[in-house]
Amino acid sequence: MKTINDFNFKDKKALVRVDFNVPQDDQLNVTDNTRIAAVKPTVEKILNDGGSVILMTHLGRPKGEVKDEFSLKHILGEVSNVMGQEVKFVDECIGEKAEKAASELKPGEILLLENVRFHNEEEKGDEGFAEKLSKLGDAYVNDAFGTAHRAHASTAVIAKFFKSTKYFGLLMAKELQAIDKVLKSGERPVTAILGGSKVSTKITIIENILPAVDNLIIGGGMAFTFIKALGGKIGDSLVEEDKLPLALEILGKAKEHKVKVYLPSDVIIAESFNNDVERKEADIYAIPEGWMGLDAGHKSRDQFNDVLLNSRTILWNGPIGVFEMSNFSGGTVALGESIAEATRLGAFSLVGGGDSVAFVKQFGYADQVSYVSTGGGAMLESLEGLELPGIAAINN
Repeated sequence: MKTINDFNFKDKKALVRVDFNVPQDDQLNVTDNTRIAAVKPTVEKILNDGGSVILMTHLGRPKGEVKDEFSLKHILGEVSNVMGQEVKFVDECIGEKAEKAASELKPGEILLLENVRFHNEEEKGDEGFAEKLSKLGDAYVNDAFGTAHRAHASTAVIAKFFKSTKYFGLLMAKELQAIDKVLKSGERPVTAILGGSKVSTKITIIENILPAVDNLIIGGGMAFTFIKALGGKIGDSLVEEDKLPLALEILGKAKEHKVKVYLPSDVIIAESFNNDVERKEADIYAIPEGWMGLDAGHKSRDQFNDVLLNSRTILWNGPIGVFEMSNFSGGTVALGESIAEATRLGAFSLVGGGDSVAFVKQFGYADQVSYVSTGGGAMLESLEGLELPGIAAINN
């Protein structure tokens, strides 16, 4: 893996693709700077070498139009705060103005370019646009794992203009190493927890990870499709009727790979999708009509805990209950606690995917697991075994 540690950036301008697509409030203030902070080690390495850094990113979906609300000038202050120095800004990313700002950049300085998605050519992967961007730097660094699954101009196409000076940033390297630990080099037993609402969104992930894992915990709404396929009565719980044969097929493949599959044995049920309705525990194979399962029950939590405390490598993607509603968050909280405890005992734990990441941040578990991925879609596609365009561009 070619990382920035393989190169000395002294007197070089590094064109660094980052993912600063950060959440903002109504006043356009940054409400979560995790993605900005995540690339600071990469920026510091380049500056400490005696180089300068030109940051390029997208923000939101301006669809090729210049829209003030998506201007990076609104996040400039937060980027400067995180980097610990004043970051310069230019309200273009290509053309004379951008080239002048880049050429005037001195070693030790940082320049933030305007939103690359103000140009339609970015998302089209336009080679001419990528070439114009490439004129700004001496080396290209991709540290934007969150957009590595997009074949956009600044995330993949641009690399062809830097034949020998293209590298992964330190964040990107950490992401790839974390995924490699789960799929290839992790200490066994390896346990994957897949939750969320639909089996259909996780099929290829399940198929790709089966050869790599020892245990598969299936929870959340997707569990009911498996339970119904096995003959259980699930009441009004979420189910994908057309995926019942597939669920049985997945269980069959797991058996072939000698993977132990753990489904919830009991659930917290309610009569409607509402936090304040009556709730009770039920056997997951015998949910009464008119009731739906919204969280893992206490027996399930204990069973999952036993599996996790005996694991050495853990992947978690997807909640096992409707954690957004306080009365149905207990199962996911218990799971987070089990993963945190396993991590304290020496296991490697990787959390990825939007809802899981939101959970660990909201409930304070982000510092209690080994690694929290910054890329939702990119991580899922990696787990599906796909080579991401942003990765291939550096490797090839």
